Amino acid sequence: MQHHTVSQVMTQSVVTAHPGSSFQEITGLLNDNNITAVPVVDEEGHPLGVVSEADLLRKAAGLSSPEGRPARLGLVPLDRTPAEAETETAQTMMTSPAITARAAWSLVEAARTMDRNHVKRLPVVDAAGRIVGIVSRCDLLRPFLRPDEAISDEIHRDVLDRTLGLAPGTVHATVRDGVATLTGRVAERADIPVIERLCRSVDGVVAVYQTLGYEYDNLGLDVEPPRGHRTPGGQLGM
Repeated sequence: MQHHTVSQVMTQSVVTAHPGSSFQEITGLLNDNNITAVPVVDEEGHPLGVVSEADLLRKAAGLSSPEGRPARLGLVPLDRTPAEAETETAQTMMTSPAITARAAWSLVEAARTMDRNHVKRLPVVDAAGRIVGIVSRCDLLRPFLRPDEAISDEIHRDVLDRTLGLAPGTVHATVRDGVATLTGRVAERADIPVIERLCRSVDGVVAVYQTLGYEYDNLGLDVEPPRGHRTPGGQLGM
């Protein structure tokens, strides 16, 4: 089975800022490029952090950062001159360190990293740690836009036939709105959770439901299948 990787869904032309980029410069980058955040990189392209719209608004409103750092720019800077306000830079506003991903990661790995670190996007880096792209939560959801027919075809071709080696017609999969429903009858009861798990791993599958029957109940039993029985992988039991 072919699974989407970060490299297939990420944005490769990344708009970046530098540590010395000013508040106004970063605001302009977000506005001109219709984006909501920008990675901050050093001279060699290594991500140092990320400045988002939330960081800019937090700074402008004089609120503390999530890490408790006090902001130094207010909406009404009564005691500061415009020149002083311009000293606010990406380095002082960014959320750091940057949480990054690798291009070869699966979408599941990227999603788990986002969830674990409570971030909405990940700069993607190469082996040398230089930025090569950026992936967002929206990018990770793109495979779920696959047509139901394409998902069904992959389940039958790659899961049921090539991976499990099931005879044609043994299991039938129908897909509607990304939800796969499996019907049919298999040889062993223990095959059923394996089939479910593999179908669930197909890109675009939202959920799997099954009403599969079985010929031989070997689930939880310390017994061998009948001699000559063919396993899902196509090997004969001895």
